Amino acid sequence: MKFNSAFPFSAIIKNCFLMGFLCLTAMCFGQEQSETDSLELRYTSNTYSKNKKLSLLNELAQKHPDPQKKLFYSLELIEHAKLLDSSKFLFQGYMYKGTSLRLKSDFIQALESYFKAANIASKNENQRDLGLVNISIADIYSITSNHENAVKYYKAGMDLLKKENDLENYANGLSNLGDEYFNTKEYDLAMECFMESGLIFRKIKSLEGNAFVLGNMGMVYAEKGKDDLAEANINEAIRIMKNLELYYPISVYLTYMSDIYASKNNRKAAIAYSKRSLDLATKYSLKEQISDANLQLSKLYELNGNYKKSLNHFKDHSTFEDSVANIEKVQKMADLRTEFEVSKKQTEVDLLTQQQKTQNIQVDLLNQQNKNKQNVVVATIIALFLIAMIAFGLFRRNKYISKTKLIIEEEKHRSDNLLLNILPEETAQELKKNGKVEAQRFESVTVLFTDFESFTSYSEKLTPEKLVKSVDYYFSKFDMIIEKYKLEKIKTAGDSYMCAGGLPFPTKDHAIKMTLAAFEIVQFVEDTKHLNDPDIAHFDIRIGINTGPVVAGVVGTKKFAYDIWGDTVNVASRMESNSIPGKINIAENTYQLIKDAFECEYRGEIDVKNKGILKMYFATSIKEKTFYAFMNGQKEVV
Repeated sequence: MKFNSAFPFSAIIKNCFLMGFLCLTAMCFGQEQSETDSLELRYTSNTYSKNKKLSLLNELAQKHPDPQKKLFYSLELIEHAKLLDSSKFLFQGYMYKGTSLRLKSDFIQALESYFKAANIASKNENQRDLGLVNISIADIYSITSNHENAVKYYKAGMDLLKKENDLENYANGLSNLGDEYFNTKEYDLAMECFMESGLIFRKIKSLEGNAFVLGNMGMVYAEKGKDDLAEANINEAIRIMKNLELYYPISVYLTYMSDIYASKNNRKAAIAYSKRSLDLATKYSLKEQISDANLQLSKLYELNGNYKKSLNHFKDHSTFEDSVANIEKVQKMADLRTEFEVSKKQTEVDLLTQQQKTQNIQVDLLNQQNKNKQNVVVATIIALFLIAMIAFGLFRRNKYISKTKLIIEEEKHRSDNLLLNILPEETAQELKKNGKVEAQRFESVTVLFTDFESFTSYSEKLTPEKLVKSVDYYFSKFDMIIEKYKLEKIKTAGDSYMCAGGLPFPTKDHAIKMTLAAFEIVQFVEDTKHLNDPDIAHFDIRIGINTGPVVAGVVGTKKFAYDIWGDTVNVASRMESNSIPGKINIAENTYQLIKDAFECEYRGEIDVKNKGILKMYFATSIKEKTFYAFMNGQKEVV
């Protein structure tokens, strides 16, 4: 749980979708402001040749960061493309028009513009353009909460882009699909999409794509309660986006940073992030973010007891959110008031007529009627009072039950999360259901051990605080890498880290995934040596890997621990102790499984303590086809 249930910050981000920004039509936000200023000066001063006008308008519509000006240049491009019968620039004009309208929250007209672009692409039989516009159409359906159509158009667009071998825009669509899964709270599917698109963005060195992947992964971590990972990812995304002037997503991520700090009860920082988001959204007329930032500030000021500011921000939020609904309500109220006034006048007329008819009624009868009316009024008041008391009692009781139920659900959710941090999900479910976990044998599991070179002697020179911070820094990154490849962390002991692949769900490619993870661990440790942080110690690392059968189970009755046993584990440990710093030492069994995917160097037969002579290899590099297999979304690589 991120924050108090009465203040659901995560709901603020639900309608602040980032999907469209990774499409080709929205990459324009990453250009330098000076470049767009220069282009505008050329256009307004008419210092260009006539045959360059379409190209200049195309650049302005593509690159301008202001949605209103982007719309203006898109319409100019469409008009001149029609005059010159240029289907290429006409397609681009409708795409940029759709993007600018979407940024201005005019979703119906944005969708109409995208469908016009789709008709042009179909007529020209341009599959790549049709793939791009399908992704943009899916963005609109996603923003308007039409999940079924959003997923349908994302997948259709991605299929076309993949057939055209357009890896960059295929990755964009994949990232947008991850956003859609995020908004429907399918966080595992979302993270799978983000990780796969991230591999491609890093391969093609796309700063924009990598920034969005970092930010979106941060949002997933935040929803899973992993606020430290969320904050690190989102801050890095914002840093990159500042240089690229990606204003809308910065505004969204700033709101999410406010969410994270609010969950830590740091309201001062939360308010500062929300104000930054509001200022940025106001500057560029980003209506959704203006509404969301105002709502977030309203909630924060309410918690701080500043009700005046809270009310002002809530009014600003409502101005956008409920403008249409308010107009309808005012009209309805006007109609009701007119009906009431007519009814009131008619009642008065009827009353006067009745008074004229009853003037001659005897005085004692009139007094009796008045007395009866008084009795009815008194009885009615008493009845209404009793009904109000009963309703109030039921309201209090229902509120108490709801609050108690919510507390129970929160505690259950917290205990489930704690259990999942200790045990694999399948094992945790078995433990909750049966109260115990039966030991299970797995015929093929890959086990990895790491160890820091000369850790004991080096750690004696460090303060306890620096030592703990350094080990936590390394192991936290190892955890992220292991989670990325869907491997299972087993345990840590001092400076030793142990993980396994192929359990609790057997797979065929666990050796491949484990070796890929090992390469990332080695690269991370090497990169850390260049980190200019006096609080982080620098180490060399040895890695050992072995594959074979193991027995897995849970030990303990109070502090549960998931562990594995067998000769495979012992040999993996020996592989690590016989490795050298910066190298990945693998046993014969592992080598036979990965030799087609990785370059390996045979070390010969080495005498190992208590194991005799064993063949060993160094995994030295990744063969190109291994990367492309994962990039293309294969579930298993052989």
